[in-house]
Amino acid sequence: MSTTTAPAPVQPGSSAASRIVKSIATARETGILIALIVVVIAATVANPNFLFSNDGFRDLLLTPSILLLVAVGSAVVIITRNVDLSVGSVVGLTAYLTGRLFIDIPGIPIIAVFFGGVLLGGLLGLINGALVAFARVPALVITLGTMYIYRGLNVAWTGSDRINASDLPRDFRALGTDRILGIPILTIIAVVVLIVAAWYLRNLRSGRELYAIGSDPDAAHLYGLRVTRRVIFAFVVSGALAGMAGVLYAARYGTVSSSAGFGWELQAIGAAVIGGVAISGGVGTVWGAAIGAFLLLTINRALPILGIDDFWQRAVVGVLIIGAIVLDRVLAVRQHRRLIAGREETR
Repeated sequence: MSTTTAPAPVQPGSSAASRIVKSIATARETGILIALIVVVIAATVANPNFLFSNDGFRDLLLTPSILLLVAVGSAVVIITRNVDLSVGSVVGLTAYLTGRLFIDIPGIPIIAVFFGGVLLGGLLGLINGALVAFARVPALVITLGTMYIYRGLNVAWTGSDRINASDLPRDFRALGTDRILGIPILTIIAVVVLIVAAWYLRNLRSGRELYAIGSDPDAAHLYGLRVTRRVIFAFVVSGALAGMAGVLYAARYGTVSSSAGFGWELQAIGAAVIGGVAISGGVGTVWGAAIGAFLLLTINRALPILGIDDFWQRAVVGVLIIGAIVLDRVLAVRQHRRLIAGREETR
């Protein structure tokens, strides 16, 4: 006589779909995305041209795209429990380099200019990473110094000169204005870079090791991770993406002076922190940094439409940054308490 075993009852919420929905609902990035949507809706209600005009939709996608690249690079560095304050200066240097290449080498291929900008940015990032990794000096101090050095080199090189749109080829300037299926080319480039960076951090061992290093650098050393190499790599990525942003800055705005990229380092770090990248390292995603970049610049466009004074525009950004840091601290304390409670239950 055979017996049949009744199938185990399906626990509510145990399906793959429900787990995915739960993970999305509880993700830090979800709250930032909702805030972005709310800002866009509020500005559109106040002025429908904010979104529904041809230029409005284009600017919504186009304006944050360059900052997105810098924020992604900054996020990679912050994940390792470091910070890169030199990215704005790197943007300025590579933007001016872009114009000089077109002026000094007539007919140079656009791809060669991109390569030159990324190479210079990566080299400057390598200098940052090497100083941080080998000198054992906090990245905040090192990159604060290199920020001023790189900016000084930019000012000395540029002087009173500047790059004008007429100095740049039409095909190159089209990268900052043209669209494919209604999506700005510059935004497409930024999203492709974002997807590659997110895939690397999630799927490759070297990418996951960056989180381990940021969570506990000493434990990472003891475990045998190549901490020095990984930290240098993170700074090279940050510099290279800032270099690419500088090239696209020239394409987007056409005019490049010694002030190009000024203050971008704070915007990039702010975007990453607002997007859920913990300033203490080991937590966050480049997706969050990208959403933070869009939220940051969308707020700057939306608040004047809503009739909010300039002071409060800056205050809102400050509140978002402080709120993100406080939230990160609260979540860290809760996680620590859960770990302690779990250990006590297993005793």
